[in-house]
Amino acid sequence: MDDSVYVGNAGKDAALDRGWLLGHFKERGDPRRSDAVEIKWGVHPRGDTRTQWVRGEERTALLVLISGRFRVELPGRSVLLERQGDYVVWGRGVDHSWVAEEESVVLTVRWPSVPGYAVPREAERTSA
Repeated sequence: MDDSVYVGNAGKDAALDRGWLLGHFKERGDPRRSDAVEIKWGVHPRGDTRTQWVRGEERTALLVLISGRFRVELPGRSVLLERQGDYVVWGRGVDHSWVAEEESVVLTVRWPSVPGYAVPREAERTSA
């Protein structure tokens, strides 16, 4: 078996780490570990919301709607993703939050992968 290859299912694997499939938070030696990029398969029930805004963002992010209806809140702007494939990109320094207006699946890609943005587990009402 080649330890540099991992085969999985985004839906199943996402449930193991709050949706995150790839990033700095995976164990050393895991081919999904990366300091360059983070990838999340986010499955959100209707009404799911981020418990607090991300402030002081140091990463660039791409969020793609797979299914559902998902709103991304940015300073002075609200972006509604409602058709499969709709996406939004925001850069460093752009604060953000989100809400699932319908049951939604979104793919998030962020770079670089840096610690410090997860909502502490005890403060979570929903997935971060």
